[in-house]
Amino acid sequence: MKPFLSVYGHVSLDYIISVDQFPKPNTSVDVISKEVKLGGIASNISVMAASLGVPTAVCAFVGTDFPKDLEKFIKKRGVIMDEFVKIDGMDTSAAFIVNNSSLDQTSCFLQGAQGCASRLGRDLLKNAQHSSAVHFSTGDPDYYLRLMSQIDDAKITFDPAQEIRDKWVDGRFQKALELSDRLFCNEHEAKAAMRYMGVGSLADLNKELVVCTKGEKGSEAYIDGKKTDIPAIEPKKVVDPTGAGDAYRAGFYAGMFRRHSIEESLLIASSTASFVVEEYGALSNIPTWDQVMERADKELTKL
Repeated sequence: MKPFLSVYGHVSLDYIISVDQFPKPNTSVDVISKEVKLGGIASNISVMAASLGVPTAVCAFVGTDFPKDLEKFIKKRGVIMDEFVKIDGMDTSAAFIVNNSSLDQTSCFLQGAQGCASRLGRDLLKNAQHSSAVHFSTGDPDYYLRLMSQIDDAKITFDPAQEIRDKWVDGRFQKALELSDRLFCNEHEAKAAMRYMGVGSLADLNKELVVCTKGEKGSEAYIDGKKTDIPAIEPKKVVDPTGAGDAYRAGFYAGMFRRHSIEESLLIASSTASFVVEEYGALSNIPTWDQVMERADKELTKL
């Protein structure tokens, strides 16, 4: 199947631990619960987009330790996986997440195979070269810059997420933005982006599309430099915000795949994100396309 969307980023394992309170240095506390879930931005976006009917390829490196049941789950959702590559002798990326009873969170991240992709000697470009949209998120900046420079026809979205602060330095951010058509970020990442580029507004980045998500306050988009406010679409309940931003991105691509305008697609993105926060886990409450459109309908009719 020819992909509409190719997604680069971490496919990771999330080890989630709950405690009553965080331990002080050199002490320990009892674990209340523990679980292992599929995580990573590339996983979340590709599974959600494919579930919404978008032909989507995930382009990522994992270790041979990647669980077979999770691989089957990704395939069952319809994700194209011919560039899902297992590397001998390396670990799959992993997040070790600890939540306390106040809903504070601390974590440590193992970069694994995806974090050193530039040293693996394999450029995963087959799907991207035949895609309409390519999404670059977390991972090895030097590897992504090399790939970006070889993609000719697709619209490239740059979405460095939290790694903007420590990995996209020494001119790498500027190079990636130059090679991209679109930028996605949140409010904190937007400040870093403007600082790197020496501008006072996201509109000054001169991209086809810049999107800044702001949680329950919605998002703001700069479409060819013109600001548009995108409202948050209210969920039935709020349980866990994990993965809402990734669902937002998947919803955007689902709208674009079905030939909606950019502004319509961003409203569809907001609707998609509203389902994810209703359950624990980024992929625990995947909506259908019809459910997304039903919830987005009120805002879409205002356009």
